[in-house]
Amino acid sequence: MAADLVEVVEVLDHPRERLWALLCELESLPRFVREISWVERAGHAEHGAGSRYEMRLCVGQGAVYRNDVEILVHRPPEHLVAVSPHWPGGHVALRLADLDDGRCQLSLTLSLPPIQPPTVVTAGWLRKRARRAIGLIDAHLSGTPLTVSRSRLDQTATSKSQLAVAKVLTRAGILAPGRPDRVLKQLNALARWGATVAGGYQAALARVPQAVAIADDLGVLTFANVDARTTRLANALAELGVRQGRRVALMCRNHGALVEALIACGKLGAHSLLLNTGLSAAQVTETVHSHRPAVLLLDDEFVPLTHELPPALPRVCTWGEGGPTVDELIDAASQDRVRPPTAPGKIIVLTSGTTSNPRGARRRNPHGLRTAAAVLSRIPLRDGERMLVAAPLFHTWGLAALQLGMPLHAQLVLARRFDAEQTLELVERHRCTSLFAVPIMLQRIMDLPARVRRAYDTSSLRVVASSGSPMSARFVTAFLTEFGDVLYNLYGSTEVSWASIADPADLRAAPTTAGRCPLGTRVGILDADGEPVPPGVVGQICVGNDMLFEGYTGGGTNRRYDDLMVTGDVGHLDADGRLFVSGRDDDMIISGGENVFPRPVEELLLTLPQVADAAVVGVPDREFGQRFAAYVVLRQGAALTATTIRDYVHDHLPRFAVPRDVVFVDTLPRNATGKVMRRHLLADG
Repeated sequence: MAADLVEVVEVLDHPRERLWALLCELESLPRFVREISWVERAGHAEHGAGSRYEMRLCVGQGAVYRNDVEILVHRPPEHLVAVSPHWPGGHVALRLADLDDGRCQLSLTLSLPPIQPPTVVTAGWLRKRARRAIGLIDAHLSGTPLTVSRSRLDQTATSKSQLAVAKVLTRAGILAPGRPDRVLKQLNALARWGATVAGGYQAALARVPQAVAIADDLGVLTFANVDARTTRLANALAELGVRQGRRVALMCRNHGALVEALIACGKLGAHSLLLNTGLSAAQVTETVHSHRPAVLLLDDEFVPLTHELPPALPRVCTWGEGGPTVDELIDAASQDRVRPPTAPGKIIVLTSGTTSNPRGARRRNPHGLRTAAAVLSRIPLRDGERMLVAAPLFHTWGLAALQLGMPLHAQLVLARRFDAEQTLELVERHRCTSLFAVPIMLQRIMDLPARVRRAYDTSSLRVVASSGSPMSARFVTAFLTEFGDVLYNLYGSTEVSWASIADPADLRAAPTTAGRCPLGTRVGILDADGEPVPPGVVGQICVGNDMLFEGYTGGGTNRRYDDLMVTGDVGHLDADGRLFVSGRDDDMIISGGENVFPRPVEELLLTLPQVADAAVVGVPDREFGQRFAAYVVLRQGAALTATTIRDYVHDHLPRFAVPRDVVFVDTLPRNATGKVMRRHLLADG
């Protein structure tokens, strides 16, 4: 395209000051301009002429381009000009002018340098895109949703949904030809046992009986081994009083006995209660009393946490020498086949408990292969996957890895305790093709010296799947640079399972995005009345899919709007349909009349090279009502002062986001999934 000058003029029914306030905040542009995926201010310059930004641009499904942009002219509230060394001879100019009728005229000028070879970016294309962006800005300021639909991220069932599911399953190798007798046995197993953990392993037994199912610290087990052992374990548990509809409590780290216990409970139709290994003795006592399990299976290190429990409650050791052990029960039990239950058992997962005590959430059993297809539509796992599950199996994400692995006949590689270097060694030893982890684990891997990371061959990894807590932009970019385009980030919760998944392309374009919806999932950004919010506005994140939980074991469930469940988080969509999570609704504070979330402050603090970790919480403030307190972990040998940190936040964010208190700590209190326990910070403060 030859050098060109593109001009767009629109008249909008908004005061010039409101338009200027929105448009001069370049960080908000991705909410309205589809081709701008990320804007971040660089350096310490004040807003205005001379301030610089990193901008990421992407046209369609093309590559992501990173540009450095400088504000050349900044005359509030009428004239703004931006230039870039990547646009030699080009610039973008914005003028605002009041009209006699109280409206405002917006004039946008784009002076483009020659582009060789010619691309889709023509003058006509730019005018069309500019008018679309201005339309979104107009709707945002008018408070007008663009559609009556409650979801712009809607991949729900259509007349072609079954075909879409079939395509995903075929691509993953789940729907693939095989020996007719084994395929028939596989289908019969699913029909008899359902899409439960027991059913999944019965189906895998029928298809690949001698394939490795589990590799842990004690050795390997084939699917045939697992079936024989879990049949005996089911019979042993039945002798201890476990039957259909009863509950079994499990408090175990990642190892084969936990998987076997889940399968055995599934064979009996018993409900499995997964206890977080980070619970205190009081929390264990309260949880067990409220759920009344028939048996408690636990690793020996957790036995001291059970001293307040009734002595009559049977205890089985899943790891260690305390008796009776799982292996002793298996060796002594009958090998008679167990008949499928008339009603499948459920898996109960505890909520994270970051702001209150954990609660039990009853998880639905998967709806056949359709449930697997949802996640597989965004994360390209394959049949025969060698899956290293570092995320705790008692947590939603670790459990999801187990459930995804079943239809893929995956080999689960488990290590009882997470160690960053050992994880890389396991990837090399087992030639793992996927790694399921929580962000703090990936951070520990990145904290290893480069020579240690690169001493192991991790080239077999196609997928590193993460979930559980936010990842900073700096970390995401560094991880992709180190390991390539293998990172996938799932946003969800115990209550809704999943909402969206960011693939490597999303993360290259916008490192902190939660991504897009997988197949069969609906996400709505709604206001307090359950109505759609205008473009770019922060609202309640609400989710609909096949795996919404059935309610808390103590009663109650999350609020719903029709078929969408409220997650308790708030966020927004950008102009390209990516989801961004601002934080928990109850983490928001009102400071000086402004609604403020801690996540942008945390993100900013993590850009400081001296900061290893940071968390921000709301505290009372006499002048503003509430202000933030920042808890900061410094890197070894680094030095910062509270004043430096406050000044840095003040340079980049509004005054009401500046933390009142800055507390330097050695570590942040995190649970086993890496989430910061904010209530502990407040209690310690």
